[in-house]
Amino acid sequence: MPIDYLSQLDDLGEDSMEQLRRREQGREQALQLCREIIRLSANGIRALHRREFDDANDLLGQAAMRLEQAKTHLEKYPDIYHAGFLTDAQKEYAEALCLRAFLMGRELPRPEEIGVELPAFLNGLGEAAGELRRYVLDSLRRDDISRCEEFLEVMDGIYSLLMSLDFPDALTGGLRRTSDMVRGVLERTRGDLTMTLRQRELAERLNNWLDKGGSPPEKGRR
Repeated sequence: MPIDYLSQLDDLGEDSMEQLRRREQGREQALQLCREIIRLSANGIRALHRREFDDANDLLGQAAMRLEQAKTHLEKYPDIYHAGFLTDAQKEYAEALCLRAFLMGRELPRPEEIGVELPAFLNGLGEAAGELRRYVLDSLRRDDISRCEEFLEVMDGIYSLLMSLDFPDALTGGLRRTSDMVRGVLERTRGDLTMTLRQRELAERLNNWLDKGGSPPEKGRR
């Protein structure tokens, strides 16, 4: 009896359609959740810079729930799981949590504790160095140097850590590019802070000299 290939193709078509519809649904749901994770994490970072720590904790708590939901949607589809958009969401979330740890004096999270893949975490940690530069510059504008040297040391530590992980980009998610970014951020921040400290030192010496009876130079004289 001849094989009914047309019937088999029809069955295959129906099964394929159903499976692909489920995959598409899972992908779209996870994609939407990842967009929300990125948005919530970015808003959490902004709240941290404004020192609105309660708001930041609430936003990052919401991001954590969305991350678990996204991973649940994609656990049946490992090829979609590693497509990239979930990694981007994990990186943004890790960046926010690392920044929160630094600014609020908490223990630095570990990737396995927060449900983030190691490459995404390391790249997020590198991005957090850029946010520390922003914090330092904002502090300098307010004439507050109380934590600037502390965070410069942290940035240096982040750079040293990333540079020590000399593995192919396929394993690290492009960590070399992030390391180069951190190096530039670190060098600029060190220069900005050094200049500010020297200016403050010069101003203090001038004020001390004036307090001891010195007179300011006449205008136009050198």
